[in-house]
Amino acid sequence: MNKARCLRIIRVLLFLLGVLQAGLTARSSSLDAIGVTLLRTVTTNVDGTGIRVAQPEADSGASPPDFEVNPADIAVQQPAGLFSYITSSGTTNNFPNFLGSDSPHADEVASNFYGLPFGIATNLAHVDNYDANYFIQVSEQIIGFSTNYTVTLPSSNIDDSVVNQSFIFDGPTVPEQQAVDSAYDNYAARYNTLFVSAAGNAGPVGPPATSYNGIGVGDYGGGSSFGPTLDNGRAKPDITAPENYSSFSTPEVSGAAALLMQAGLRGDGGSDTNSPADIRTVKALLLNGAIKPADWTNNPPSPLDPRYGAGVLNVFNSYKQLTGGKHGFIVATAVPLGNPHPPAGAGGTIGALSGWDFNTITSSATSDEINHYYFNVTNGSSNAAFTATATLVWNRQLNKTNINNLNLFLYDAVSSNLVAASTSVVDNVEHIWLPQLPPGRYDLQVLKNGGLNPVSNSETYALAFEFFSLSLKVVPSGTNVVLTWPIYPTGFTINTATSLTPPITWNTLNATPTVINSQNQVTLGVTNASQFFQLQRP
Repeated sequence: MNKARCLRIIRVLLFLLGVLQAGLTARSSSLDAIGVTLLRTVTTNVDGTGIRVAQPEADSGASPPDFEVNPADIAVQQPAGLFSYITSSGTTNNFPNFLGSDSPHADEVASNFYGLPFGIATNLAHVDNYDANYFIQVSEQIIGFSTNYTVTLPSSNIDDSVVNQSFIFDGPTVPEQQAVDSAYDNYAARYNTLFVSAAGNAGPVGPPATSYNGIGVGDYGGGSSFGPTLDNGRAKPDITAPENYSSFSTPEVSGAAALLMQAGLRGDGGSDTNSPADIRTVKALLLNGAIKPADWTNNPPSPLDPRYGAGVLNVFNSYKQLTGGKHGFIVATAVPLGNPHPPAGAGGTIGALSGWDFNTITSSATSDEINHYYFNVTNGSSNAAFTATATLVWNRQLNKTNINNLNLFLYDAVSSNLVAASTSVVDNVEHIWLPQLPPGRYDLQVLKNGGLNPVSNSETYALAFEFFSLSLKVVPSGTNVVLTWPIYPTGFTINTATSLTPPITWNTLNATPTVINSQNQVTLGVTNASQFFQLQRP
């Protein structure tokens, strides 16, 4: 007996008008929280210029389908010529049109993604607005005791660098999830397309947010879906953003990805303008720039937190790491399979404590390969405490079921002691975060495990890194006191206390800093009581 059914695409939530109204009033503070306001303060025209994107939207089953963005919506306010509307019935550049009708959900997604005045990528080249039920189709055919799944995406390159997907699949089985993941991973690997997908609002994260080569997005502040994936325990979501639903967090990450692609292509990351626009580099920078919530934790060997992924989106941090430049490894070494791989003792040093690389590593049937990145981590103070973050990303390759096994290690280059490691065998992301790293010389290692049956001997990867130690300066100025600290990295608040005698009570100082010469500055009136200050991230 033959049976066939289609896996249903659903919106992550039922859209309510009250959500739209509340969203409009909160957008300005959200842009502050994810670093967009600061980025606009210190840069010129990092706004998505030249980047084409797609926005597939699930319809509710209405006729005509209600999937379309209204260019004139109060939260969108973009020219009608920016959009193409695409379904199985055809394509049009007009609104309104016969293909579909306005979707309030699509309008709210658009407002966070590229809408005026509170969107992120406000000057995109074009938006392809798809009916999601046409963009992605999943069918199941049961023949006897065998089940076959067919997943169909567009048959050719749609020429959109970022695809925002604020929908999930309804009740997929593990084989269905894997079929969806494979379709997305193959398309992403073939066309260098970054799929940014909502994790969902309850239960385990579902497809297409589970794809290897895409970015799965949770919401920071709501009840987002959580990892690991049901198929093999991979770390998803990859990142979160500060909205109450992952449906609306997702376009914030999509917008941030468009900004990084634009910046990389115009040379903000250096003369190599192709590498920073690769989806692996963009993903590594976004994850590495994320800010850890106070309760962030992972369970090694999983590289990420099952709720927050790498943390909360901050595009300013990611952009500053992009502008730190591309830095190749100092030396490559090989060791017999599974053998120790202490620092190689090379004398070179990476010339920046914040930056990225896009490179290739090659192992063999008898040896593991290691690319060594050496850093002199210091700011001239012997008692400084640094925060170290490093993220390694590579793709599941075209038409492959498995992934190559890459690992990330941090060694003390003087003592050869292992400081930290990320060694998942199922993830194509490795992530190290150390909030208390002493000054010293360190060896950050990218390792590719060799052996007889790798996916390939060579693997191309992206690496993002950041080592920092911030100092807060307190200087009297007449009857005031002036607090200053660097704008990068961002995400810090000032806490104040009147005594350092335990138990210390720290209170957050609600003051918006002024940016002057790449420094945050806050001026406070002097009080008669003792006052102490500290910088703190969530």
